[in-house]
Amino acid sequence: MKHVETRHFADPQVAARKLLELAAGVEPVNGRIHIEKINAPFLSRNGCKATGPEFGTGIQHAVERGARAARERNLRAA
Repeated sequence: MKHVETRHFADPQVAARKLLELAAGVEPVNGRIHIEKINAPFLSRNGCKATGPEFGTGIQHAVERGARAARERNLRAA
């Protein structure tokens, strides 16, 4: 019988939270964060040990959540 390892970053919210945490520790260059600066530690065997699909859904969730928050701020300001 094989034991299946629980994938911590399979939850998009958990993955997005970790990606934002990693991004907060990166120095922006010309106002931008290079994706490889958060991609490498997230996927690394020595880092978070996440997978490519977990990275993709985490990024997508973070972007959607950020866009939603920006829309809500604009609605409240109007």
